[in-house]
Amino acid sequence: MSFTSNIKNEISKLDVTEAEKISELSAIVANSSQIADTIKITTENASVARRIYTLEREIYKIIPKVTVRKGYNYNKSYIYIIEVKYDVKLFLNYLGMDEIGVPLDYIIADDNLLRSYIRGLFLSCGSINDPKKSRYHLEFLVQNEEYATFIKSILNNYNLNSKILKRDSKYMIYIKEAEKIGDFLRIINSHQAVLYYEDIRIYRDHKNMTNRLNNCEQANVDKIIETALKQVNYINKLKEKNLYDLLSEKDKIAAEYRLKYPETSLQELSEIISIETNNPITKSGLHHRFNRIKELANKGE
Repeated sequence: MSFTSNIKNEISKLDVTEAEKISELSAIVANSSQIADTIKITTENASVARRIYTLEREIYKIIPKVTVRKGYNYNKSYIYIIEVKYDVKLFLNYLGMDEIGVPLDYIIADDNLLRSYIRGLFLSCGSINDPKKSRYHLEFLVQNEEYATFIKSILNNYNLNSKILKRDSKYMIYIKEAEKIGDFLRIINSHQAVLYYEDIRIYRDHKNMTNRLNNCEQANVDKIIETALKQVNYINKLKEKNLYDLLSEKDKIAAEYRLKYPETSLQELSEIISIETNNPITKSGLHHRFNRIKELANKGE
């Protein structure tokens, strides 16, 4: 079962107030229904179908007709159609919907109602990638731009930084930031999904940080070795051209220790020389000695 299905299964079992049920159903009808003489709501999730059936029965005191059909694709087992034979105009008015689905103010009048509406939105047209398998991505696919702009605004009321993208004839509202997606799961009260999501997110963040540190450390090691080998080459070049004796005694000491320890860093080499010769030298001082060796080697070309 997909991560999205697990979330929908969880939130479709939440116990909410009568007003919150209306807000949730308003979002579902706005995004999953065909409206003519009757209202038909279609879903591929059995838990969502049961939720819609229960909401309609409890709000309107009617028994909706439920039809189950085989899905069209190999990976879709069933499609559930919940049909309400009711006064369509009265039904929509009771849900506070306008022609394009945007709810009237009283449907989302407070924080609890707004969260319920967003929960219904996710049940009807939302999906989230499993953080264990792919990149962070939450999306809603809606029919028109005006409604998409409305959805973007209510999501960003919670600072979720959602954006809109046109996809074929529809509009996608999406969120890419891992932390914001975690916040969204809290908004719709999907507590089990939050725990799962945050565990994976923390693990991935820690792994990425470890990889970055390892890469940085490896890059530093490579740079140290490259610098040390260049210094060895300059010293060997001086010896090949009989210029080695032109070095001062201090520079010769630096050269001898570099040949003895060809892969150590300047900091480590300065500490070794300081201890073994009893003549303290800093990393900076050693750097200047190797610069003089380099200059002499280059002059000899």
